Amino acid sequence: MTSNEHLDLREVDACLFDVFGTVLNWHSTVTRQVARLSKGLLLEGSQDAVDFAEEWRAGYHAHVKKVSQGGDGTANADIMHREILDIMLTTPRWSHLAEVWGESDRKDLTMIWHNLDAYQDTIPGLTKLKRHVNILALSNGNFRLLLDLAKNQGIPWDGIFSSEMFGSYKPNKQVYQSAAYHLSLPPHRIAMVAAHRSDLLAAASVGFKTIYVPRPVKDPHEVRESVRSKKDGGEVDLVVEDFQELARLIREARQS
Repeated sequence: MTSNEHLDLREVDACLFDVFGTVLNWHSTVTRQVARLSKGLLLEGSQDAVDFAEEWRAGYHAHVKKVSQGGDGTANADIMHREILDIMLTTPRWSHLAEVWGESDRKDLTMIWHNLDAYQDTIPGLTKLKRHVNILALSNGNFRLLLDLAKNQGIPWDGIFSSEMFGSYKPNKQVYQSAAYHLSLPPHRIAMVAAHRSDLLAAASVGFKTIYVPRPVKDPHEVRESVRSKKDGGEVDLVVEDFQELARLIREARQS
């Protein structure tokens, strides 16, 4: 349904999107590229390549959680990714890679995050959606990283919000509140679109509408299967299959 007691899509003036995992598939890209840059030490498609990518991302989550709760650490994702990479290469499992990855190689590895695969529905869905509402990134990536991702994949953003601009990371409430301030919109006229339940719950806590898009590399399968709209007794305002469905629902709501 496009309108019910919990969500009237005609009231939404802007959709803000999580990027890593929601708009772009970091997992497929990083897994593939670390193997290609490993000088034969990691086989493409191997479990080692998958484990390396996932451990790198796990380091991201640990850092973001610490900083968003007021702990010390950089708010720049490029610096964070490099710091985590350097730490990983000192561990017994990955120390053999440190022998072949010098400074220039590590710079190239960090730049993997600047050119991630787009999901099949991303570009066509966002292109249709922006005909009806403003669409912006609201991401923990630093601005240059998000700019490069948009340029490399042709993402048709109306604007980019980097959490670095606001001095923290999602899910710190300050990030969502600052985005609303710069949009000159009350929170209830903004929808947060994400494939991560915790991102949406944090956005909802400041008054944003929440739209869940299940993606394979964000929430675990059991979480994706359990997320429900408020209409169906769940925690989020709307669950959609993909961006194409979201664009269709908003178009239909605007025409009703």
